[in-house]
Amino acid sequence: MAATHIDGRVARGNQTRQLVLKRAMQVASIEGLEGLSLGRLAGELKLSKSGVFALFGSKEDLQLATVRAAIKVYLQHVVQPARDLPPGINRLWCVCTSWLTYSRERVFPGGCFFYSTSAEYDARTGQVHDTLAAARTNWTTHLEQTVWEAQQTEEIVADVDIPQLVFELIAFLEMANAESVLHDEFTSYDKAATAILNRLRGVATDPSLLPASIEGPAGA
Repeated sequence: MAATHIDGRVARGNQTRQLVLKRAMQVASIEGLEGLSLGRLAGELKLSKSGVFALFGSKEDLQLATVRAAIKVYLQHVVQPARDLPPGINRLWCVCTSWLTYSRERVFPGGCFFYSTSAEYDARTGQVHDTLAAARTNWTTHLEQTVWEAQQTEEIVADVDIPQLVFELIAFLEMANAESVLHDEFTSYDKAATAILNRLRGVATDPSLLPASIEGPAGA
């Protein structure tokens, strides 16, 4: 009976933690990680303040947990959709379009969580900065690895400058996000998709491997 009681408390604690983190991600994507407070989240969610404080020891603990939760959401929406595709240029295209969909559909209400919070912490020091910087580095590395794999399949030309290509792809993605969020418009996503498609067709060994337009299926 004691074990069952403890298990029940742990399960309730995990449910509360996930509820708090879900709200924290929403708030942070709009107001920044500095906009988070344990008291505010407890009040908004009608939870016991002492219970919420017991789950997160400090504001920094809450911020770090929020970033880590956002990483999981990001992987689910941006990285995972391309995992089942074989290595090649279409996997790279799928990752890029998944990112645009993730931003366009406002998985986080403030657009890309990491675009907004990285700008908030880019000139700061500390563990939150380091965690965000590591997440961004991992994203860049993932794209570079995806390009390299496409090279190995001979679907991207051998002499492409991988870091430069990835830099440009990320720039297109983030500009679409920034313009959409700032002006509350969504045409920027099609512009970014067109720019990315044209850039990829320029480095493809066989451009017909890619869709002829952003509306067409891969290989059309």
